[in-house]
Amino acid sequence: MWEAISEWGGWYGLSVGGAWVVTVSLVVIGFAGCFIPVIPGHLMIFLAAVSHRLTLGWLLERDSGAEWWTFVVLGLLLAIGQAFDFFSGAAGAKWFGGTKWGAAGAIVGGIAGMFFMPFGLLVGPLVGAYAFEAIFAKQETKPAVISGVGSAVGTLANLVVKVIIGVIMIAWLFIDIWWVG
Repeated sequence: MWEAISEWGGWYGLSVGGAWVVTVSLVVIGFAGCFIPVIPGHLMIFLAAVSHRLTLGWLLERDSGAEWWTFVVLGLLLAIGQAFDFFSGAAGAKWFGGTKWGAAGAIVGGIAGMFFMPFGLLVGPLVGAYAFEAIFAKQETKPAVISGVGSAVGTLANLVVKVIIGVIMIAWLFIDIWWVG
C-alpha cells in the first residue's frame, strides 16, 4: 500500500486526488439536482468550486485554478437560478392570463408540492393556482384551469432553465480550472 501511495506522490498526491474526487462528485450531484427537485443543484455546483479552491488552493497550497471572479459568476448564476425557480410557476400563471391570486396560489402550491415529490412540484402549482383563482378571485372554472395550466408550464420551463444554468456553471468552473487559471 505504501508503495502505491508513494508512486502517486505520497500523501500530497493522494490529497490532490481526493480533492478532485470531491469536486467531481459535487458537480455530478449538482447536475442531478437540476433534474431532481430535492437536491439543490446549483448550490452543489457552487460548493464544488468552493471545495476545489479550499482543498487545493488553501489547504494544499497548490494552484487550484478557481479564481475569485469564478465565485462571483457562479454566485450570480446561482441567484438567478433560485429566483427563477421560486417565481416560475407564478409567472406562468400570470402569462396565461391568471390574476395575482393565481400567481400567489402557484407559489403556495409549489411550496406545498415539495412535500409530495416528485409529482407534487408540478401538480402543486397547478392546483394552487386553480384553487386561488376559484376561491379568492372568484374566477369561473375555465379561466382558473388555464391559470393552473400556465403555472405548470412555468414550472416545466423552470426545469429547462435550471439545466441550462447548471451546464453553464459546470462549463465555467472547469474552463476556469483547466484553461484560464
